[in-house]
Amino acid sequence: QVQLVESGGGLVQAGGSLRLSCAASGRAFSLYRMGWFRQAPGKEREIVAAIGWSDGRTYYADSVKGRFTISRDNAKNTVYLQMNNLKPEDTASYFCARAREIGPQASTSPDEYAYWGQGTQVTVSS
Repeated sequence: QVQLVESGGGLVQAGGSLRLSCAASGRAFSLYRMGWFRQAPGKEREIVAAIGWSDGRTYYADSVKGRFTISRDNAKNTVYLQMNNLKPEDTASYFCARAREIGPQASTSPDEYAYWGQGTQVTVSS
């Protein structure tokens, strides 16, 4: 049984920072590709960042490049999303997900992910 629990969301002013955490249960966490997605009201879920297995190959959506950093601590079964210079358009529910596949590549499509957390709300005020 795989469970993903996000934390770290909240309300922040534009230009501020937040760090999201995703604690994962289940076996062989270090082998699985992990990702962060977000969904704003009335919009489709979109990839924010993704990371491959232990050597941590990464992918970022163009909208967050240079501002967000995805990382993982395999000893703690946790993946992080450090978000800096937040903008009002970053406001959304953020979801952690574990891919179906293991490997070094970062998976970018929601269809590649089998397990999802409940989400954590991030609100950026202008």
